[in-house]
Amino acid sequence: MSDTSTASSSASSSGIIPATPAQVAAISRRYFWMATSVFFLDLSIVTIYAVIANTWRNYPIVVGFGALMLVGINFLAISRLFQPVRRYLNGEIPFDEVQRRLTQLPLLTAQRVFALTFITWAVRLSSPLWAGPTASNIPVPAIADFIATCAVLMVLYFTFTYFVVSDYLSQLCTFIFRHQGRNLGLFFGRYRNKLVVALVVISIGPLAAILVDLFSYQGDRQQMEILVDVASAVVGVSISAFYISRSLLRPLRTLSQAMTKVSKGDLSQRIPVTSNDEVGELTGQFNNMIEGLRERERIRETFGRYVDESVAATILRREGAGVLAGETRDATILFSDIEGFTTIAEHLPPDQLVIALNEYLQTVLAPIRAHGGVVNTFIGDGLFASFNMPLACDGHASAAVRAALDIQRAVGSRTFGDVGMSFATRIGISTGGVIGGSVGAGQRMSFTLLGDTVNLAARLEELNKQHGTRILVSESTRSNCNGEFSFSPLGSVVVRGRSEPVAIFSIDPSGTRGYSSPRLANA
Repeated sequence: MSDTSTASSSASSSGIIPATPAQVAAISRRYFWMATSVFFLDLSIVTIYAVIANTWRNYPIVVGFGALMLVGINFLAISRLFQPVRRYLNGEIPFDEVQRRLTQLPLLTAQRVFALTFITWAVRLSSPLWAGPTASNIPVPAIADFIATCAVLMVLYFTFTYFVVSDYLSQLCTFIFRHQGRNLGLFFGRYRNKLVVALVVISIGPLAAILVDLFSYQGDRQQMEILVDVASAVVGVSISAFYISRSLLRPLRTLSQAMTKVSKGDLSQRIPVTSNDEVGELTGQFNNMIEGLRERERIRETFGRYVDESVAATILRREGAGVLAGETRDATILFSDIEGFTTIAEHLPPDQLVIALNEYLQTVLAPIRAHGGVVNTFIGDGLFASFNMPLACDGHASAAVRAALDIQRAVGSRTFGDVGMSFATRIGISTGGVIGGSVGAGQRMSFTLLGDTVNLAARLEELNKQHGTRILVSESTRSNCNGEFSFSPLGSVVVRGRSEPVAIFSIDPSGTRGYSSPRLANA
């Protein structure tokens, strides 16, 4: 399969609809209309001269010669120029082989018109010299006027053609973008040069022609020549200014509109590069920036599937190394686990087990987030959550206890998976100093929490089995709740990893404000 066929298949799979032969033919014809439209500008100027100078006798010859040069010869020249573009649009060559021609299309087309304009007007203005004033019906021009007229009209026709074809290039690039998904990546034009040429044509050119007339002629001839120049300048500059403004301002307007949408959070923007200058390059960089933002958003969303989304967002906001530096803060740690999960796993098919476990973890996750907690790690059938680290959480001890009660209520009132499995949850909560930060090596980093408070919460979760409870909290957690809940002391126990006994408490459902904890059962 050819590269072009592969690209077409890829475009179709990405939602881009390939252009039909009729659409390709239409966009190709439009180029020839635009590139030869300079003839109508020439016709306007010739008509103005005929009206003012009363040279209607040779008007058909003058117009016919202009048509021969600016339509006929010009068509032959631009046909060869456009051939690579036509081949690309027909799927015969890849985009990389035509991109340079696309970028230079306005300049190359205008250069050909520039040369043809010189020939056209040099022949017209010199006809009184080789055909005689009577035969040509054209007054003999002064040498300065001959040179100035040729020069001004060459620049005018060049500028008109350049910006008309630039406007066409904008349409062509949009067409290619929509049907091929490709954008210009080469930029040979210069926005400054375009402005300079436009300024010369609009202001300096007509003024120069009028000044030459003032110094070259006198009396009625002078008035006639100045009137011709002024009328021609009004028509030529008006038409050229229209295409100049479209060519220079439309890409900026498109870019501005896209930036406005992005500022409102719409990252789906990708716009065609429609100019061959710095504005086109800026548009390309805008597309790259949006792709980077979309990639960042995908990373954040993907990261948030493995690390709590709030932690992922905090890490991505950090500049520099993109990690969370170590810090110590008072926080509350919550560990949860499913009672008898090993036995359950032995009797459930793996696919059913995973479905049920995912539903369970989603149920447990909701109360933790609702009360300001962050799930740091899923550990098999359990999870490890923190309150006030890394995200601030006022009253973190009470928030953790409320989350634990809501977890018990949510889990105890439903079944999970297609098999309707019931899960009993054990929770351990501890409050105290916690060290948090990004740890790891090389490209493998993980946000984690360290310290005695973390270890104690894990041990309390395990002790639920020994005491027949569902929620156990440490003395530090109980004291930080400031009497919001009623706790039942269970004495002191020696916790693995600690030399001193630790006072532990369960929650008394009857004394808890607004909460109805599930019935405790023996483990």
